[in-house]
Amino acid sequence: MWRDIGYRQRGMGLLALIFWALVSVFVFMVALKILPVYKENMAIKKTLSAMASDSILQNGEKWEIRKSFNERADIDDISSVNGGDLEIDKEDGRIVLGIAYSVKTPLFANISLYIDFNESSGK
Repeated sequence: MWRDIGYRQRGMGLLALIFWALVSVFVFMVALKILPVYKENMAIKKTLSAMASDSILQNGEKWEIRKSFNERADIDDISSVNGGDLEIDKEDGRIVLGIAYSVKTPLFANISLYIDFNESSGK
Protein backbone atom coordinates (compact mmCIF):
# COMPACT_ATOMS: atom_id res chain seq x y z
CA MET A 1 0.00 0.00 0.00
CA TRP A 2 2.72 2.43 0.92
CA ARG A 3 5.23 0.96 -1.43
CA ASP A 4 6.94 3.35 -3.70
CA ILE A 5 8.90 2.16 -6.72
CA GLY A 6 12.01 4.18 -5.71
CA TYR A 7 11.90 3.06 -2.07
CA ARG A 8 14.74 0.86 -0.83
CA GLN A 9 15.53 -0.19 2.69
CA ARG A 10 18.67 1.47 3.97
CA GLY A 11 20.91 0.53 6.87
CA MET A 12 23.03 -2.32 8.01
CA GLY A 13 21.93 -5.91 7.93
CA LEU A 14 22.29 -8.28 10.87
CA LEU A 15 25.27 -10.14 9.41
CA ALA A 16 27.11 -6.90 8.70
CA LEU A 17 26.38 -5.71 12.24
CA ILE A 18 27.77 -8.93 13.72
CA PHE A 19 30.86 -8.76 11.48
CA TRP A 20 31.69 -5.18 12.43
CA ALA A 21 31.02 -5.91 16.10
CA LEU A 22 33.54 -8.79 15.98
CA VAL A 23 36.11 -6.64 14.17
CA SER A 24 35.62 -3.86 16.73
CA VAL A 25 36.03 -6.26 19.66
CA PHE A 26 39.21 -7.71 18.12
CA VAL A 27 40.74 -4.25 17.56
CA PHE A 28 39.78 -3.16 21.09
CA MET A 29 41.30 -6.33 22.58
CA VAL A 30 44.57 -5.87 20.68
CA ALA A 31 44.70 -2.22 21.78
CA LEU A 32 44.23 -3.22 25.43
CA LYS A 33 47.14 -5.64 25.15
CA ILE A 34 49.47 -3.23 23.32
CA LEU A 35 48.89 -0.04 25.33
CA PRO A 36 50.75 -1.18 28.50
CA VAL A 37 53.72 -2.30 26.39
CA TYR A 38 53.98 1.08 24.67
CA LYS A 39 53.43 2.91 27.97
CA GLU A 40 56.40 1.05 29.43
CA ASN A 41 58.45 1.87 26.31
CA MET A 42 57.67 5.56 26.76
CA ALA A 43 58.84 5.31 30.39
CA ILE A 44 62.09 3.68 29.22
CA LYS A 45 62.66 6.46 26.66
CA LYS A 46 62.00 9.09 29.32
CA THR A 47 64.41 7.39 31.72
CA LEU A 48 67.17 7.13 29.10
CA SER A 49 66.80 10.80 28.17
CA ALA A 50 66.82 11.90 31.81
CA MET A 51 69.90 9.84 32.55
CA ALA A 52 71.77 11.09 29.47
CA SER A 53 71.17 14.69 30.53
CA ASP A 54 72.11 14.06 34.18
CA SER A 55 75.41 15.88 34.83
CA ILE A 56 76.33 13.57 37.72
CA LEU A 57 76.25 10.48 35.48
CA GLN A 58 78.36 12.07 32.72
CA ASN A 59 81.59 11.13 34.52
CA GLY A 60 80.21 8.03 36.20
CA GLU A 61 81.35 4.48 35.80
CA LYS A 62 79.26 1.98 33.84
CA TRP A 63 78.19 0.17 36.99
CA GLU A 64 76.95 3.46 38.46
CA ILE A 65 74.92 4.19 35.33
CA ARG A 66 73.41 0.68 35.38
CA LYS A 67 72.60 1.01 39.09
CA SER A 68 70.96 4.38 38.47
CA PHE A 69 68.86 2.87 35.67
CA ASN A 70 67.73 0.04 37.95
CA GLU A 71 66.71 2.52 40.65
CA ARG A 72 64.78 4.66 38.17
CA ALA A 73 63.19 1.53 36.65
CA ASP A 74 61.89 0.54 40.09
CA ILE A 75 60.28 3.94 40.48
CA ASP A 76 58.75 3.95 36.98
CA ASP A 77 57.65 0.29 37.23
CA ILE A 78 59.80 -0.87 34.30
CA SER A 79 60.07 -4.65 34.31
CA SER A 80 60.98 -5.60 30.72
CA VAL A 81 64.61 -4.51 30.99
CA ASN A 82 67.25 -3.82 33.61
CA GLY A 83 70.55 -2.00 33.84
CA GLY A 84 72.45 -4.99 32.48
CA ASP A 85 70.69 -4.54 29.14
CA LEU A 86 71.99 -0.98 28.65
CA GLU A 87 74.46 -0.13 25.91
CA ILE A 88 76.63 2.72 27.17
CA ASP A 89 78.72 4.80 24.74
CA LYS A 90 80.34 8.21 24.77
CA GLU A 91 79.95 10.70 21.93
CA ASP A 92 81.47 14.18 22.09
CA GLY A 93 82.14 13.76 25.81
CA ARG A 94 78.50 12.92 26.61
CA ILE A 95 77.06 9.52 27.43
CA VAL A 96 74.64 7.94 24.99
CA LEU A 97 72.45 5.20 26.37
CA GLY A 98 70.78 2.62 24.19
CA ILE A 99 68.69 -0.44 24.76
CA ALA A 100 67.23 -3.08 22.46
CA TYR A 101 64.59 -5.45 23.77
CA SER A 102 61.58 -7.52 22.78
CA VAL A 103 58.25 -7.98 24.49
CA LYS A 104 55.99 -10.97 23.95
CA THR A 105 52.45 -10.45 25.18
CA PRO A 106 49.75 -13.13 24.91
CA LEU A 107 46.68 -12.11 22.94
CA PHE A 108 44.37 -15.10 23.23
CA ALA A 109 44.67 -18.90 23.10
CA ASN A 110 48.07 -19.64 21.54
CA ILE A 111 48.40 -16.32 19.69
CA SER A 112 50.87 -13.76 21.02
CA LEU A 113 52.12 -10.37 19.95
CA TYR A 114 55.90 -9.99 19.67
CA ILE A 115 57.14 -6.40 19.62
CA ASP A 116 60.78 -5.31 19.16
CA PHE A 117 62.05 -1.99 20.52
CA ASN A 118 65.36 -0.23 19.95
CA GLU A 119 65.64 2.98 21.94
CA SER A 120 68.51 5.40 22.41
CA SER A 121 69.02 8.62 24.32
CA GLY A 122 70.82 10.05 21.28
CA LYS A 123 67.65 10.16 19.14
